[in-house]
Amino acid sequence: MSQHNFNRRQFIRGTSAALALASLQANGMDFLVSPPAKPRRVALIGTGWYGKSDLFRLIQVAPVEVVGLCDPDKHQLEKAAEMVGQRQSNKKRPPTYGDYRKLLAEQKPEIVLIGSPDHWHALQAIEAIQSGAHVYVQKPISVDVMEGEAMVAAARKHNRVVQVGTQRKSTPHLIEAKKNIMDAGLLGKIAHVEMCCYYHMRNNGNPPVQPVPDFLDYEMWTGPAPMRPYDGLPHVRWWRTFMEYGNGIMGDMCIHMFDTVRWMMKLGWPNRISSTGGIYIDKTGKSNIADTQSAIFEYPELNCVWQHRSWGTPADPEYPWSFKLYGEKGTLCASTMQYDFIPQGKGEKIHKDVVYEKEKYPEDLTEPDIELNAAPATRLHMLDFLKAIDNKTRPVADIEEGHISTASCIIANLSMKLGRPLVYDPVKKLIVGDAEATKLLQRPYRKPWVHPSAAKV
Repeated sequence: MSQHNFNRRQFIRGTSAALALASLQANGMDFLVSPPAKPRRVALIGTGWYGKSDLFRLIQVAPVEVVGLCDPDKHQLEKAAEMVGQRQSNKKRPPTYGDYRKLLAEQKPEIVLIGSPDHWHALQAIEAIQSGAHVYVQKPISVDVMEGEAMVAAARKHNRVVQVGTQRKSTPHLIEAKKNIMDAGLLGKIAHVEMCCYYHMRNNGNPPVQPVPDFLDYEMWTGPAPMRPYDGLPHVRWWRTFMEYGNGIMGDMCIHMFDTVRWMMKLGWPNRISSTGGIYIDKTGKSNIADTQSAIFEYPELNCVWQHRSWGTPADPEYPWSFKLYGEKGTLCASTMQYDFIPQGKGEKIHKDVVYEKEKYPEDLTEPDIELNAAPATRLHMLDFLKAIDNKTRPVADIEEGHISTASCIIANLSMKLGRPLVYDPVKKLIVGDAEATKLLQRPYRKPWVHPSAAKV
């Protein structure tokens, strides 16, 4: 495939996109990318729902050649290969792999997208970096804190760009809120933040143990995680209900909101983290993630408070998954769908809705399971990623920022487990004055997989 093979529709779309991005750039939102001399060689590890979605957003904004897809589920992999072949400009069906290591060795991709379950992110990202690729990895970046430290070390040692899929930083209406409300000082001093998720998203049930189907390499799917008895395809929501593979709703949903708050307010590591919660309501199924949890991320004269419940009604039906910045001059309520600025006393309220691009990208309307509200943000996130690669700079969701947000959520879970506040020292890489908690910063790996070390990446 060459750059000259783009058809008229793609050229018009690219021109329209460039004009739209130029408008964003004029408002301090710089996402413009120079066209590459040849298509970028891209591979995807993890071809489920969001892995394919990330790849399709990249295909929409840049000339790429998909040189490999990897998944331990042959059925999912074949379906993805067919869809990617239809979406690529050259209509070429990409090669498929069941082992990501073979893909990296044979194809040597320039860019690797990682959409696998959380327990695989660290090993796959580090090995992709070591192979010479730039990486786009979904959040949370890791399932333990030391994995995240190793990912940051690998990115820096090998000088690779690693963008984390915390695309709220590239969400048009949230970029606008940061610039026109937060940075403009309309909130005044912010002394309290609330973040929440009240979605009924905790899958549960008691499916029976059953034989592993011949199209699924369950050994490879499990990888370094504990081997659970097979009780059905783990894809989509089932694996997320187990702490063996992730960090519950805290690791899945809080990271987005906490990361966005940190970006808006220019916050680093919290001074102290505390959390309480557990399974309070739905105790009937196999799920072992908390259905109720509160956490406090402490900063000087500021508490960022998280709350999730996978039952009952949301505290604010307009903002069921959101963050709220409380300032002396007003309040900013924001989510993936909208934002509202409410001034203290007299003043003008400001409301903004999510940006859709259905007319510009009509294929979005027929893509299975697409999050239409997130598609524009992911496209801009991909453009920022490519711009960082071209300019040899850090992307907006750099791996180090993703590590701080991920690790903070992991430490909140550890605080809930241990029943005490925790203070993480990112220089010494330990929990201050707490040897028991420090040991929990690294999970044991199932053999023969070996946990990555920041000193050896």
